[in-house]
Amino acid sequence: MMECGELLKELSGISAITGRENMASEKIAGLFREYCDDVRIDAFYNVIGLKKGCGKNPRSILVTAHYDEIGLIVTGIEDTGFLRFDAAGGVDPKAIGAMEVTVHGKKDLFGVIGAKPPHLIPPEDSGKAVKMEDMRIDIGLDGEEARKLVSIGDMVSFRTVPQKLLNNRIAGKSLDNRSGVAALIEILKELKKLHHEDDVYVVATVQEELGLIGAFSTSYNIKADLAIVIDACHGDMPDCPSDETFPLGKGVAIAVGPILSRKHTKEIIKLAKSENIPYQIDPEAGDTGTEAAAHSVAREGIPVILLSVPTKYMHTAVEMVSVDDVVATGKLAARYIAGRAKD
Repeated sequence: MMECGELLKELSGISAITGRENMASEKIAGLFREYCDDVRIDAFYNVIGLKKGCGKNPRSILVTAHYDEIGLIVTGIEDTGFLRFDAAGGVDPKAIGAMEVTVHGKKDLFGVIGAKPPHLIPPEDSGKAVKMEDMRIDIGLDGEEARKLVSIGDMVSFRTVPQKLLNNRIAGKSLDNRSGVAALIEILKELKKLHHEDDVYVVATVQEELGLIGAFSTSYNIKADLAIVIDACHGDMPDCPSDETFPLGKGVAIAVGPILSRKHTKEIIKLAKSENIPYQIDPEAGDTGTEAAAHSVAREGIPVILLSVPTKYMHTAVEMVSVDDVVATGKLAARYIAGRAKD
């Protein structure tokens, strides 16, 4: 049984660019199989684990966390061997200059996003941000050699070795939302020790970064009585509004908002207090920008709870989370699932 910090590092190191989650679906499925009664991968590469409840008439609880990550897609190969690219998901051009990448061609190729040295930048352009269309990936090959190994449409992932920091924190790529996947594993670990009557579907979903695609298909296929979404919210950073960011190490962020179930949200906050599980309140005035938006309108509508792991530097290759917050998220969700009273 892997400790949560090591699990986070392992999950961060996996490449599963949005729309190409087949790169990692079997790996996620293998993690689920240790705890679930049944695991399957659907046609879109959502990884679906079922842990059966012991009730005579079990209800279905759906818990989702997306496992796709932002990345790049090759859009052109120049005669010089430089690769043109575009974003797959919400990539900030300011955050990727001079980065190391992996181009997933016929084989994985190391590359760098070349940055013009400051010596060669005209003074009038020195303070301007470089546009993505003006960037190139250099894999060290000329155009003829590059075209043998790379095709237009190949995906590119960021290369970052996940690192453990002081104060039980982890930094690396794709912790939005591999921390949510780690929380799914924490839920399954906790449920092994608890009596729960309801069937629990844990689903690592795809293409959240492209518009909640995996959540829509999952919530249509699994007729759930309750959905719990686990995602990332913004960690506290300098010069960011305090009502939109949350300190790391202070617990799970429980969302409160119009599309979320008032009944279940109140109950899970009450449970967090009684179980001394650290939590924060996340006000969400709109559709939350998470899979809660998909579940809340699935079929006739599914009551939804949204739990988030505070994450610093979101949508960069050095996202940072607290291992303690991930564990708290899994513990709270599992205990809520196990403690649900029958209607």
